[in-house]
Amino acid sequence: MDANTTTPSAEDASARVAVTLFPLLILAGAGVAFLTPDTFTGLGLGAWITPLLGIIMFGMGLTLTVPDFKLVVTRPLPILLGVVAQFSIMPLLGALIAWALQLPAELAAGVILVGSVPGGTASNVVTYLAKGDTALSVAMTSVSTLLAPLLTPLLALWLAGTYMPVDGPAMALSILQIVLVPVALGLVVRLLLPRVVTRLLPVLPWVSVVAITLVVVAVVAGSADRIVEAGAIVLLAVVLHNGLGYAVGYGFAALTRQPERVRRTVAVEVGMQNSGLAAGLAAQHLSPLAALPGAVFSVWHNVSGALLAAYLRRRPLPADDRREPAAVAS
Repeated sequence: MDANTTTPSAEDASARVAVTLFPLLILAGAGVAFLTPDTFTGLGLGAWITPLLGIIMFGMGLTLTVPDFKLVVTRPLPILLGVVAQFSIMPLLGALIAWALQLPAELAAGVILVGSVPGGTASNVVTYLAKGDTALSVAMTSVSTLLAPLLTPLLALWLAGTYMPVDGPAMALSILQIVLVPVALGLVVRLLLPRVVTRLLPVLPWVSVVAITLVVVAVVAGSADRIVEAGAIVLLAVVLHNGLGYAVGYGFAALTRQPERVRRTVAVEVGMQNSGLAAGLAAQHLSPLAALPGAVFSVWHNVSGALLAAYLRRRPLPADDRREPAAVAS
């Protein structure tokens, strides 16, 4: 989504449809993988998790433009607050929920890892639908993603490492390969071929949807035998993690006296995680069962995000906060 536009575009419309249908597609894929796991394990789909995540992040890079990063200079405070909230609230909530629910070690580590990854790319669309600050959302997601190679392994080592061994340097290298390099390549391609990329933008949300669905299918197929016994407690942990992330994120922004649009944006950015990345990292560096919270989060946060956006759209904005800051500055 172009952070500098306030009117719906083909890209916006495609992204909204993709976010709406995404839970249905991923539920269907997860269901088939659960019922016929041998079909997918036999295809070696698990080996494709890392390349699929790279494709997702390359697509994110293609959607970014240089103006998306100007807010880091022009409005550093809300971005700093959002990123601090992202990498403090969700990891600590994950650890608290794992402790409160007495989760088994692998599931606890997986929940904490979900909290330690950057914001999800779907958060930008949900923020737009919730009448938040879309430009700020794009900037927050971008900055948290670029910080992930450093902060995600450190948080995982500190919090998830109390439950099972975590190879921090190896995880950092994986995030560099999966996240930073593809995003940078996407940015370069857009700078070099802007017209070609602009034509492709409406298709990119669907590429992400298919790629994340395949990641979830691979995770579910790889841990199908454990889902029956662990499914209910994982769903409870995910719903709590996501819902508390929205609430605490909004409260944090309110406590720091941010305007309503920014409060909504921080709430969405904190509550919605790059759970596909969490699932992939868990499958690669922890265990197949530890990847399950990320897979379930991928479904749930899109459902809850759509519901949250529908609720917030009906809440009137203060009179002095009805125009998006990006529109005022342009």
